[in-house]
Parts: sequence; structure tokens; C-alpha cells
Amino acid sequence: MDLWTAFQALILGVVEGLTEFLPISSTGHQIIVADLLDFGGERAIAFNIIIQLGAILAVVWEFRRKILDVVTGLKTQPSARRFTANLLIAFMPAVVLGVIFSDLIHHYLFNPITVAAALVVGGIIMLWAEKRQHEVHAETVDDITWKDALKVGFAQCLAMIPGTSRSGSTIIGGLLFGLSRKTATEFSFFLAMPTMVAAAVYSGFKYRHLFVPADFPVFAIGFITAFIFAMIAVKALLKFIASHSYAAFAWYRIAFGLVILATWQFGWVDWAAAKP
Repeated sequence: MDLWTAFQALILGVVEGLTEFLPISSTGHQIIVADLLDFGGERAIAFNIIIQLGAILAVVWEFRRKILDVVTGLKTQPSARRFTANLLIAFMPAVVLGVIFSDLIHHYLFNPITVAAALVVGGIIMLWAEKRQHEVHAETVDDITWKDALKVGFAQCLAMIPGTSRSGSTIIGGLLFGLSRKTATEFSFFLAMPTMVAAAVYSGFKYRHLFVPADFPVFAIGFITAFIFAMIAVKALLKFIASHSYAAFAWYRIAFGLVILATWQFGWVDWAAAKP
């Protein structure tokens, strides 16, 4: 492993960790940054699977007490069974639609121009959602009904479009469906666990031939970096939403997307020729 490859792995691990659970699209940022760093090909496919696992491990660690309470309470606590059922209900739409459309989406939409457009559109929707008057009926994740969970699950499917953001779709969807800001954010984190692990297992099996021992040092750098910075991002987001809305993230999305579109429109960067 040369120094440049190690640097690429470090930067992409940081990007994954910081953006995976913020409503700004980790996939979109990964596509753009990887293109700038010229990090692509088969190694990049395997690398992305590994760093996503690093990011999700950070959330598992952050919410380990809630997870332990749910697991130990499944036999005796109705709330634990209801919470688990809601996660499964919210998880299923992404499983079904992901299996059907993932290859087509990856082939046609995984490019910086699609990402930029989705960032802008998603940012505008976030601003609209934040300005609406919220009628909250679920103050905690234990108050969520199966209908809420199903709606959030379908909202998560929008994140199959790169640049939309999985966390953004589920959080804003949660707000529109009557979840408090804190509840929508926490449920998004919990829903990320089965969704991302399932996606990683599916992709890992599908691309298992790409995992070669020579790349393990590169994977290790990305995994550890993604874990550390995801921990930082999750803690910061939970603290931030206690007293702020998601408007700042919406404006960031719009500005970042417009910059990418402007550089493409004026020919400064040939984003349209970028490969995933």
C-alpha cells in the first residue's frame, strides 16, 4: 500500500463517517470525492462496503444500551416487541425495492450530476418540511405505530437515488408523519442498522471476489476512520437537533449541489463523464 492510497482511504473514511448519518447524502459525497481523488474500479466497490460497516458500528455502539434493553426485553416487554416489529416493518420496503431496482439505479444514476440535482431538490423539500406546522403524536421511538414505521420505510426507499440521503429521507419523512424531531432522528439511526447491515451483507456476497488480502490495510484505514468520525457525527447531530432545525443541512445541500452543477455547466469539471 503506497502513501497516496492510504491518503485516499483516510479521506474517504472521514467523508463516510461524517456524512452517513447526516441528512446530506453520504453516497453522493462518496461519489464526488472519490471522483476527485480518482479512487474507483473494483477496489472502490469493496472499500465502500467496508467503510459503511465501520459507520454503522458507531451507531450500534452509541445506542448499545437501548439495543440491549430491547433484546433482553423481547420475552417480557410489549414495548420491546413493538419496537422490534416497527423496525422490521420499516425495513421491508427497502429490501423488496432494493433487490428489484438496485442494479438499474447503480448503472444509470450513480454519477455526480444526478447527485447534485438530488441534493438541491432534497434541500428544498427539507426547507419546506421544516416550515410546516408539525403535529407530533410520537414523542419517543416507543410511541411509533406500525403505520408510522411503514411510512418511514417507504420514505427510506427514496434514498436509493444517490444524493437523496437515507437519513434525510427517513428523518424528514418522520417529521411529516408526526414524529418529533428527536424521535425521527433516533428512529432513522435504528433503522440504519438492519438496512445497512443487510445491504453490506448482500453486496459483500455479490462482490466477494473483490476482497483480496492485499487490500486489507486499505480497508482497515477506511473502516477505523469511518467508525471514529461517525461517532463524532452522531453525537454532534443529537446535540444539535436539541435546539436547532434541519434548515442548515438543507441550505448546505442546495449550495453544494449548485456548485457541482455550476462547475459542470461551465465546463470547469467534466462531471458528466465520471464513473462510479
